[in-house]
Amino acid sequence: MDRNIWWLAVTTLRREFRKRGSLIIYFGLPLAGVLISTFLFANSGQSALRVGVVNMDGSEAIAADTVRFISEMGQVKVENVTEEELSRRLVAGKLDSGVLLEQGYSQSVLAGQPEHIAIQSVKGAQVTAYLKAMLYSYIDNMAEIGKAALGNPARFDQIFGEYRDMSFEFGAESVGDKSVSKDMTYQSVGFLILFMMMSSVNLSELMLKQREDRTFFRIISSPVSSKTYVIANVIVNIVVMLLQIIVTLFFLRYVFKLDPGIPMASLAGLLGLFALVSVGLSLVIVAFSKNTGISGSLDNLIITPTCLLAGCFFPVEIMPAVIRRIADFMPQHWVLQAIEELQGGGGFVGVWLSLSILIIYAVVFFLIATYKFGRNNDTRTFI
Repeated sequence: MDRNIWWLAVTTLRREFRKRGSLIIYFGLPLAGVLISTFLFANSGQSALRVGVVNMDGSEAIAADTVRFISEMGQVKVENVTEEELSRRLVAGKLDSGVLLEQGYSQSVLAGQPEHIAIQSVKGAQVTAYLKAMLYSYIDNMAEIGKAALGNPARFDQIFGEYRDMSFEFGAESVGDKSVSKDMTYQSVGFLILFMMMSSVNLSELMLKQREDRTFFRIISSPVSSKTYVIANVIVNIVVMLLQIIVTLFFLRYVFKLDPGIPMASLAGLLGLFALVSVGLSLVIVAFSKNTGISGSLDNLIITPTCLLAGCFFPVEIMPAVIRRIADFMPQHWVLQAIEELQGGGGFVGVWLSLSILIIYAVVFFLIATYKFGRNNDTRTFI
């Protein structure tokens, strides 16, 4: 390769890395994104479900045993309250859910037709789903025992006592919850993608700045051609992107101790492929800009909005269906989707579509930039 390319690339890198502001933009902001993700998910781990129980069925044994079952459920903290207290504490957010055992509940279970039970929550099904699944299964078992006992309380107590005292052999194994770590990785990568794209545009804008301060004309008056000048800028762009990826992933894994759920090499490879997309897009922006003012406007109109729509700031699943369809046209979306698929246990064979789309985006952006540079015969342009 032309030695002038390497000379220009090394000179540009030295000049950029001597600037404290550039170091903050290229490396400080991605690390700040990791910190923000850490704070956002700091308190999102598992916590006990606060359940208020209103036992209006008096001292009936079935109602008392139901309360005992709820209190022995995993990740549940039970508080015995009155009906008025339950409503007030649910609205105040001091309880996540409430269970009302109304008068007649025990008799309905004994008859094999469970009634007079209600589950309340102001937080929706995401809170009550676990409680309903466990509690209703338990009540159904008691109802079947009630049918078998033909409504005879003594017979019910005998069968239920035998059922409760049955011994089962089972093994238990604790599995660490890595969902929070994966969510933090997803969010951190989203911020990294944003800052990679911003940095890439900033580096490509150097060509516009040097054209405006006449440095470009002094360079091409030497044996360095305009094509060599652009290739050197592309190399600088790629080097900075790769350094951003390496530094951010190093801090993510070894400083913040986050397990992304996929091999670091695979994650770095995905982001490296996206770096080509970022460089190609930045060249397109520069190719259609006559000065840094226009490129800055295009940067603001393209980078941040597309990152927002692609799900870099929050999961795309929470967006309306129309927005999710728009996200399919954003290259950032396919990086994040590939990461989610790899975190789910799929290999690179399973993300071939995402990889193919990223390659297509990179190729298309470079072709558009090359065409635009080549078609413009104005002496102020590069090729």
